[in-house]
Amino acid sequence: MSERRLRVLRLDGGARARGRAHGEAHAAEIRAYAAERVALAAGGAWAGGRSATEADVLALAARMMPAHRAYDADLVEEMEGIAEAVGLPVEAVLVVGGFTDVVDTVRAAGGPAIEEDDCTSVIVPPHRTPGLGGLFAQTWDMHDSATPYVVVLDLRPDDAPAAKVFSTVGCLGQIGVNAAGITIGINNLVCTDGRLGVTWNFVVRKVLRQTTLEAAVACVREAKLAGGHDYLLMDAAGRGVNLEATARVQVEDWLGERPVVHTNHCLHPATVAFEAKRDAGLLASSRDRLATAERLLADGPVDVARLQALLAEGTCICRHGEAPAHIETSGALVVRPSTRELWATWGPPDGAPWERFEV
Repeated sequence: MSERRLRVLRLDGGARARGRAHGEAHAAEIRAYAAERVALAAGGAWAGGRSATEADVLALAARMMPAHRAYDADLVEEMEGIAEAVGLPVEAVLVVGGFTDVVDTVRAAGGPAIEEDDCTSVIVPPHRTPGLGGLFAQTWDMHDSATPYVVVLDLRPDDAPAAKVFSTVGCLGQIGVNAAGITIGINNLVCTDGRLGVTWNFVVRKVLRQTTLEAAVACVREAKLAGGHDYLLMDAAGRGVNLEATARVQVEDWLGERPVVHTNHCLHPATVAFEAKRDAGLLASSRDRLATAERLLADGPVDVARLQALLAEGTCICRHGEAPAHIETSGALVVRPSTRELWATWGPPDGAPWERFEV
C-alpha cells in the first residue's frame, strides 16, 4: 500500500489571484510537467515527413487562445496567473491542462499519430444506491509521467460555488463536485475532427461554476470544443447525463434505470464517424473495461465501497504504467453529489489509500 497522501491546494478570490497562488505553490513542478506535456504532444512524425517541434505545438496552442477567451475570459485570466507565477508562456500552461485536446488538434492538422487511452467512468441512479442519492465514479488514466503531479484543488472563488477538484499541477481542473452538488467527470475520445477550440479542462471548470444541471449541460453543448471527450454529469438530486462529444458532434444519454458506463471509444454512430483509427490493443482495453464495469454493476445495491472495488479491479480497469503505452491509473474518485463528498486516491487504487473530502 502506497503511503502517498493527496495534496490539497486552496485557491481563494479572483481569477488572477487563484492562478498566481497555484503557480507559486507548484512552480518547479509545473515547469517540469509542461516540458513533458509539450514534448509528448510534439512526438512522432508530422504529415509530409517533417518532425514536430515544441515551437509547433506552442504556436498551435496560441491559435487556440481566442476560443478560450470567448468561452470563459475569467478562466483564461486564472491560467495567465499560473503562467506569470511560473515564468512560462500561457500557451505552455494550456498544453498542460488540455493535453489530449491539443493532441486531437495536432492530429487533425496532419500531425503525429499519437496514441492515448484514458479513464473508466460510471454514474449510478439513486434507486441503485439506497440512501445515497446516486453516485459517480471514475479512474483518471494517463501517461504514467503525469502521476507525480496529482493535486486536489480546494476552490473558493469570489463569484461561483466552492468546489473540490481532482487535478494535476498547472491544470485548471479535471474531475470534481461543487457546493451545489454539480459533479463532472470525463473520458478521453481519440478523434479526427480536432480544431482550434476550447480544451476540456475549461469545460470542466465552467461546469463547476454552475448551480443547476441544465446550466451545466449548456456549458458542454455551447462550447466550441477542440477535441473529443465524453462528459458525465450529475446533480445533487441524482439526475445524470452522459455527453459523448467530438469537436463537432455531441450525443446525450440521460441517466435512467441502469447505470451509465463509459470508457474510451465512441458508442453512437454520429460520433463513431469522427473516431480515429486506433491501436488494436488500446481499443481492446477500452472495450474490456466497458464490459467489465457493466458486468460488475449488473445488479444489486451500489455503495461507495462497491465502486471503490470496481475502480481497483485488477484485470483491466486499474492500470499500471507499462511499455509501450505507459498508461497508468494516476488516481481514482467516487463522488456522492447529494452530500458533496468525494473519495479519492493518488495513484492506482489497488495500492493507494482512499481519502475522503467534502465541499
